[in-house]
Amino acid sequence: MRAEQTTTPTEKLAEAIRQACLEAALTAYETARADGLCHEGAWECAIDAMRAVKLEELIKQAGAGVSDR
Repeated sequence: MRAEQTTTPTEKLAEAIRQACLEAALTAYETARADGLCHEGAWECAIDAMRAVKLEELIKQAGAGVSDR
């Protein structure tokens, strides 16, 4: 897998979201398995972790503006 440099703010935000979701899912899955959950239970924990990623924080960190509509 090669590292690609993102250039637009949208691409940077998308990559930040992808990385945050992957990190959250992997951490939750590994923790759940270590705690004795089966594969399916650990996978559910991983999905829940991705759902819990704070997108607002990622948007602020990426410097993307959020408009209130």
